[in-house]
Amino acid sequence: MPESVYIHIPFCKSKCKYCSFVSFNKPELISSYTQALLREIDKFYNNEPLKTLYLGGGTPSLLSPDILKIILSRFNIASQTEITLELNPDDASREYLENLHAIGINRLSIGSQTFDDKILKTIGRRHSSCDIKESVLIAKQAGFKNISLDLIYGLPGQTIESLKQDLEKFLELKIQHISTYGLKIEEGSAWFKNPPEIPEDDTQADMYELINNILEKQGFIRYEVSNFAKKGYESKHNLNYWNNEEYYGFGTAAHGYINGIRYSNFQTIEEYIKNPFSHDKEKILTNNEKLEEEIFLGFRKRDGINTKKIKNKYGIDFEKKYRPILEKYADFMAKTPSGYCLNLQGVLLSNVILAEFMETDFN
Repeated sequence: MPESVYIHIPFCKSKCKYCSFVSFNKPELISSYTQALLREIDKFYNNEPLKTLYLGGGTPSLLSPDILKIILSRFNIASQTEITLELNPDDASREYLENLHAIGINRLSIGSQTFDDKILKTIGRRHSSCDIKESVLIAKQAGFKNISLDLIYGLPGQTIESLKQDLEKFLELKIQHISTYGLKIEEGSAWFKNPPEIPEDDTQADMYELINNILEKQGFIRYEVSNFAKKGYESKHNLNYWNNEEYYGFGTAAHGYINGIRYSNFQTIEEYIKNPFSHDKEKILTNNEKLEEEIFLGFRKRDGINTKKIKNKYGIDFEKKYRPILEKYADFMAKTPSGYCLNLQGVLLSNVILAEFMETDFN
């Protein structure tokens, strides 16, 4: 039974140069989009009690608290449900954040990226470093006690030293969670056809190690490859993904996973509004694909994979089946009470290691 919901809000005032997410500057469609979204929710959601609800984008903070309240009213949520909204720093007025808190949103994910104003301008962000500090301050005053900031490393013009300064400024804000992303220029972004010069892969690896070392010394736990949190503030919603559990996806381009079927919705707002009940793509996963996802997602977590859980779900002896890989990469892994996890060097080599797991046949 799914206990998590992701809702995609595909509106943005402008698109950052590195962004390949589905978003559009079409505010005139917000009303009709909201109506289509409510119709989709009413058709597919079966009133399951939710542990998490996540409003992502795009820019969810472009929606008014009144609209957000109507959306939330469609779900079976309780006081302990983690309800996250992604927020741009320049949308963070005191009144807006107080209203968000009043309607039940209890976690903010703020798209900060860096405190370097020159780099912010280069990558097409609308906010300044001062806006980031102000948004966190106002959020705390509005009652938010669970705040996450995004940090991108490997940005044009970024150095190890400037990243270190960034981390110092992040830590000064006394937040509970930091999501880190190595910059990748992907198809669909403004930079794809004419990419800027960015730090080389080895430098990005050094940046990741720096982030890990500094944040862990300050009490942040790297509970997943890209995410660091103070104890008890891990993102329950994202852990649902990495634990390979089911979830609903509602809205344009949203992805969901229900009854062994992964699906995605139409990529344009107009197509979605015409028929919010049809999925653009659906894929019924085979046992082998389910196992691969269990391994791939599990190794992203610091806790790693649970071999007993894998045996119960797929009827295989993990250690016997993957012994050659486990022996080959023994220096990059650690045995845990429940299975195996990657150490820090293993995380840096994770693409290579996981590719070998994916190439092993299910039998």
